Amino acid sequence: MEKQISRRNFLIKSLKITGLTIAVSITPSGYKLLNASEKKEQALKSFKPNAWFEITPDNAVTVTIGNSEMGQGVLTALPMIIADELGADWDQVKIVQGPALAAFKNPLIKLQITVASASVRGFYAPLRNAAAAGRAMLIQAAAQTWNVPENACEAVTGAVRNKKSGSKLTYGQLCLKAATLQIPKTPPLKKKSQLRYMGKTMPRVDIPDKVSGKAVFGYDVEMPDLHYAILARPPAYGAKSLSYDDKAAMKIKGVKKIVPTPDWIAVCADSFYAALEGRDALNAKWGKGVLPGMDNVVIEKSLMADLDKPGAKVRQEGDVKASLAQAKKKLEATYYVPYVAHATMEPMNCTAHFQKDRCEIWAPTQSQTVAQIVGSKVSGLKPENVHINTTLLGCGLGRRANPDFVAQAVIVSKALGKPVKLVWTREQDFKYDFFRAATSHRIESGIDGQGNLTGWSHKVVTPSILKYIAPQAVKGGIDFYCLWGLADYPGSPHDNNTAYQYPNYYLDFVISELPPPVAPWRSVQNAPNAFVVESFMDEMAHLAGKDPLAFRLALLKGNMRATRVLETVAKKAGWGKKMPKGRGLGIAQHYCFGSYVAQVADVSVKKDGSIKVNRVDVAVDCGPVVNPGPLEAQMEGGIIMGLSTALKEEVKFANGGVATENYEDYDLLRMSEVPEIKVHIIDSDEKIG
Repeated sequence: MEKQISRRNFLIKSLKITGLTIAVSITPSGYKLLNASEKKEQALKSFKPNAWFEITPDNAVTVTIGNSEMGQGVLTALPMIIADELGADWDQVKIVQGPALAAFKNPLIKLQITVASASVRGFYAPLRNAAAAGRAMLIQAAAQTWNVPENACEAVTGAVRNKKSGSKLTYGQLCLKAATLQIPKTPPLKKKSQLRYMGKTMPRVDIPDKVSGKAVFGYDVEMPDLHYAILARPPAYGAKSLSYDDKAAMKIKGVKKIVPTPDWIAVCADSFYAALEGRDALNAKWGKGVLPGMDNVVIEKSLMADLDKPGAKVRQEGDVKASLAQAKKKLEATYYVPYVAHATMEPMNCTAHFQKDRCEIWAPTQSQTVAQIVGSKVSGLKPENVHINTTLLGCGLGRRANPDFVAQAVIVSKALGKPVKLVWTREQDFKYDFFRAATSHRIESGIDGQGNLTGWSHKVVTPSILKYIAPQAVKGGIDFYCLWGLADYPGSPHDNNTAYQYPNYYLDFVISELPPPVAPWRSVQNAPNAFVVESFMDEMAHLAGKDPLAFRLALLKGNMRATRVLETVAKKAGWGKKMPKGRGLGIAQHYCFGSYVAQVADVSVKKDGSIKVNRVDVAVDCGPVVNPGPLEAQMEGGIIMGLSTALKEEVKFANGGVATENYEDYDLLRMSEVPEIKVHIIDSDEKIG
């Protein structure tokens, strides 16, 4: 019998899961900047060998993290790395959200940004080395205090123990002495058997405040004299303002200022609802835009027609034309994947306070570096005078790496001369999203007389993602952000490869010029690219008369990690077992941002043709696992989102703009439709993903 738990007891238990605290600076003054003398004075009061952690005489270990927390557990995982290697007592750790700072730039991406599953991958080694250096210095301080060799001492949960005498000195007692010592460059790291926290499920430190309602998201920022801004924007892409009634808007009680720009008009007021009413009173009129007849039919036809255009050569191996000409059997297929929205739980928002000599920004942003650069550009201040206070994020998925909402808030605050909270409505969040790019694909492949794949010709059409991020990176008509999972990104810090080893391969690419803006959307374009490749791989296995698992394994050719996840998930799901009529198993694998994943889906097809997914097994190899619980949750969430986009989600367009307005016309997978999900984590010492 299943044990029942009341909501009250659930909340009580949830709040008791951890003794850690998480602090996010949301005060009106923002982060306090120290001058040289204050920094020197602070250094005498604590042990702070780097930007990531500080130990004070009261035994507190304050860990500062520059990455953004959007539900993925980064404010738990990164401190776990530090605490474990440092030998700290987890119950004495305090976690602080850091400001925009050069030290917090991800080594893989060279920006302070939380994207591409790069947080743990990028900081795993640097944080371990930094914490190991701190531990070595604390041990050295204890050895000097006791006048014994350093190898006679060991770090044990927030203290250093004298192995011979058993005496202990806490980190708080040692921190000031340790602060006077030289930082070692190559400190020894702990062995796997010595790790206390990493590899074990630790409760996420952001959960208690989220459960109790204390958590501060961008929407929750408050301060004295705060004003609100709502935007009026054109309904069609590229449409220009024809007229608006600023006098009518100013008559609304509470409205203080109208701020027009070439792309939008802001209404500023002393309350959210006054700003909203003022926006409606503007009665803004707009032109027809750049493609007034654009709707979903036009979009699909355009992307499919572009498959016939000459493309830019991305990747070539062997002679695909010859292999196809000599093939015993050939198959060609086209695929279309529509635009989907980020649909974040918290719509875009940002609070900015422009002042003569500084600009303070409070934002649920994924990119502190970009927010600071944009804030500097639109405010006219130097970057060091633009201070980014990162709140918790009500979902990110790549959308919040785009700084458009930050720029808007700064522009309005500068015009008003007061702190302003810019808020997008839910409808605006859908209509002015940067979507996951719609894409069309054409693949032609062949097999020989033994059923072996001989060649693979692949053409991709999609709007450019880099066009909105770094247009200078689009070279020779190729945007590699659109091709992850199909081709290596030359010099990419994300370490992507395609796993499959094709005997002959050709990939070319056409950039669509459709107007809807696009951006990374959870895995960038890995998701639709994997969907297309794995779908066609099944078609080829069927053409060859081979088992889909065996067909894939033959193309992996010694890729141990990809082979292992496929074989693991096949075994766990019972691949090959007899299934009832109308029900079957499907298998797929993909490599993305350092991790290897394979899945088996148990699917039923009903008499009316509708699909029901009964169960999904997934095996994941991401190298050393820091916190298994959130990893399992991320795999579950990824599967649910994948099913949602595959079976339901599609943005609706009409009259040159977005017709989708809210969740009632943007269908998502419901809880009742979520299948049973089993996550199988591979014990791996390979490169971390």
